[in-house]
Amino acid sequence: MSPPKPFFTSPSEELNTAQILDEALPLAKLIGAVVIVAFLPILALQLIEFVVEFSILRLVFVLAAQFILAVGSGIVFLYIIIRANQLLDELN
Repeated sequence: MSPPKPFFTSPSEELNTAQILDEALPLAKLIGAVVIVAFLPILALQLIEFVVEFSILRLVFVLAAQFILAVGSGIVFLYIIIRANQLLDELN
């Protein structure tokens, strides 16, 4: 039994760029949303740093940004796995 063909190839064995963009754009938007949310604590830290410097507050904001990036990475990976399963079901 031969393995299934990738979803992004057409019957003429050429790349289906429209399908690739249809899959890449939502993923790029999700990654962009995670990055923007992760920058919020860093931006708040920069604004607070001009007023007064708290090392404990700096640690809290850095840990918050790292936590947001870790959870966001997990969400992105879950999206990729779920979408791959959906595409596999559509092919079968």
